[in-house]
Amino acid sequence: MATNVLDAAAPTGADRRQPWRSPQGEPAYARPVLLILVVLAAVLYAWGIDRSEYHTFYASAARSMTESWKAFFYGSFDPGNSITLDKLPGFLWPQALSARLFGFHPWALTLPQVLEGVASLLVLHRIVRRWAGVHAALIAGAAFLVTPVAVGLFRTAVEDPMFTLCLLLAAEATQRAALAGRLRPLVLAGVWVGVGFQAKMLEAWVVLPALALVYLISAPLTLRRRLAHLGISAVVMTAVSASWMLAVTLTPAKDRPYVDGTTNNSAFSMVVGYNFLTRFSSLGISASSTGSISSTQGGGGGGHARTGQGLGQATGRGTGSGAGPATGAGTGTGTGTGAFGGAGHRAHSGDRAFGGDRAPGGSGAFGARGAQGTGAARNPGGATGAGVAAARTGGGGGGFGGDQNGWSKMFGTSLASQTGWFYPIAAIAAVCGLLWSRGRPRTDRLRAGYVLWSTWLALYFLVFSAGSVAGHTYYMGVIAVPLAALTGAGTVLMWRAYRAGGPRAWALPGAVAASAAWAAYLAGQFTSFAPWLAPAVGVLAVAGLALLFLARPGGQRAGGRFALAGLAAALAALLIAPSAWAVQVFAPSYRTNTMGAVGPSASGRGFGGTRPGTGRLGQTAWAGGAAFGRASRGSTRGMRGTGAAGGTGGFGGASGTGALTATQQRLLDYTRAHQGSAAYLFATTSWSTASPYILAAGAHVLPVGGFSGRVPFPAEGQFQQLVQSGKVRYVLLGGGRGMGAVFGGAGQAVTGGRTAAGAAKQAAPAAGQTAAAQITAWVQATCTEVPASAYGGTDSAAAAPSPTGRIGATAPAQTLYLCGRGQ
Repeated sequence: MATNVLDAAAPTGADRRQPWRSPQGEPAYARPVLLILVVLAAVLYAWGIDRSEYHTFYASAARSMTESWKAFFYGSFDPGNSITLDKLPGFLWPQALSARLFGFHPWALTLPQVLEGVASLLVLHRIVRRWAGVHAALIAGAAFLVTPVAVGLFRTAVEDPMFTLCLLLAAEATQRAALAGRLRPLVLAGVWVGVGFQAKMLEAWVVLPALALVYLISAPLTLRRRLAHLGISAVVMTAVSASWMLAVTLTPAKDRPYVDGTTNNSAFSMVVGYNFLTRFSSLGISASSTGSISSTQGGGGGGHARTGQGLGQATGRGTGSGAGPATGAGTGTGTGTGAFGGAGHRAHSGDRAFGGDRAPGGSGAFGARGAQGTGAARNPGGATGAGVAAARTGGGGGGFGGDQNGWSKMFGTSLASQTGWFYPIAAIAAVCGLLWSRGRPRTDRLRAGYVLWSTWLALYFLVFSAGSVAGHTYYMGVIAVPLAALTGAGTVLMWRAYRAGGPRAWALPGAVAASAAWAAYLAGQFTSFAPWLAPAVGVLAVAGLALLFLARPGGQRAGGRFALAGLAAALAALLIAPSAWAVQVFAPSYRTNTMGAVGPSASGRGFGGTRPGTGRLGQTAWAGGAAFGRASRGSTRGMRGTGAAGGTGGFGGASGTGALTATQQRLLDYTRAHQGSAAYLFATTSWSTASPYILAAGAHVLPVGGFSGRVPFPAEGQFQQLVQSGKVRYVLLGGGRGMGAVFGGAGQAVTGGRTAAGAAKQAAPAAGQTAAAQITAWVQATCTEVPASAYGGTDSAAAAPSPTGRIGATAPAQTLYLCGRGQ
């Protein structure tokens, strides 16, 4: 009897009252094990939540969304509702509500993701339990629990936690609809996909073929009724998906914020062009005709990258070379695909590396594949700006994307170590499940489940292989779901085949051997992390295979406890390696990784997600340390920059905790005291310069140029009208180390506290300059510089060098200008 432990059928009885007791038809241990998984998930996702830190760009919008319901609906980056995020705001709605309820703290923004993660585990268990039985559901839950990217995902304040949960809910509703042939749950599935669209836009639609195929081939209805039901669900799904875009489109532009990421202020351009088509630029797809900012124009505040002004160089130590600018047209050398560009790519080339996502990567970003070294970018005026191509690695995939590029990226150590531990067994399970279910009735539930998860996995695997990931490990959460489901159901399927004997009995040992070999290979790529791990995987796998061989039907010790012991050892071999990654959240040195990685994420790097001061964007960004985007001190006319890229945290924005420096606080106090009737405290040409004031004080700061620095809002004429009408009195220039300052943004290189572009407060902007660059030139030419001593700063040279090996050779000064009346 013991050997049939995994042969229990799906539950048929009603659940009992006590939550710790298993429903009728399930083993007594089923519910307690599920509760243990839920508790472990909550601990993994919430551990150290009190030390959470802001994802600066998104957190700034969340803070703004707590200031007014208008900002809440539109997803405004700033409390003044001047410009939106460059994403749909749906994923931030739970975060903003949490902040309204508990107060604005980093942990309050993280809490919704923790809850979404626990809910995702429960929904996955429910789907697999209904499909393949309780044992398959428990194994799937365990696999999902220990997958590193799932742990990192639900600790991160980004889009994908809500997106992943919505797709799981859509799959659950589709499953119910297909089993009973009912329209209502199918319509509900369309609603969930539409809600997922509000979190992740068109990526939510990738799952539609899988959902539609399951209903089409397995619902117990005539073909006409199945097609009619699918059509109705599609209409509802489309309406929910497009609801926010339609609301924005139908609202007069003067009554809403400008849509970031676009040149035409269109929500459709932002969704279709900026956030979708540019992801596939490596395939030759262009979004130039959609009215969106191209991914090749990434930055963080205006500049001269497009006009070629600000000629610069970035040099590094390595064997490869690639062309790309630091602040404008320039060249760079580095290992692998190049620094600041990439071999064969023009300036700012790359699949959405910079220009829409929070952390760079993509093709050739910052010397992918191991580039090292520092370089200075110089413009014709002689000013020195940031030109560093630093990616500290010990081998394997380089910084800022590294092996996360190309069609094979899903098998590179960076992504596979976070996501792909169950690739072999999931693939074998999909093949066996589909082949072995041939000849069954059309409405067969088991086959429908394999169709769902196999199609889901194949679709997203193809999309991510063709498109850009650019360092965003958390994208892989939607891959972890079908991998876990197929692992759970496949294990039970192959166990039953093993117990039945015959040729199919070898599928389970084969899957275990392949998966263990893959896991040992991946673990062996990380020589500085748990060197015992690969041997442990091997020992457990060999023990499991030996026991399974001895206990095979017709073998010397057929049946009995040997078979169960072999299965247990095999499962341990599969789960131990990803578990070693997942538990790194308990390491004292662990800091929240805004890219969703847990543990090491590239071969030879050691504790990629836990080691402070890695000097690589996307590892411990905004985590309060020495790395680019970590807590650092910016420079405001004498504020010495001691952190990479100047500023105080995410790309030079606010610190991970949202606190202002003493000089920033004095600047805030000064502008507030002299704001008068102005609508904005001040304007700035970099979102990262505005961010600390929004996070810490909810200040109405006008960010010019959007996230990329190339959005034409406000245009120069509009800005001048704002000044003339008294809505803007002060302008803070320079110091921005957002995506723009690093890649030719509005933050200008400085010498002795003066920007090169405004050295003589002259020279009209060249044709083709961004609106941010034009506004910068106009302010420098017509407005009055406020002495730093007026607000407690100093007038000494403010270009403080950043430490060696960090992004940004200098932390340029910020200069405050008074414009308009009273100047």
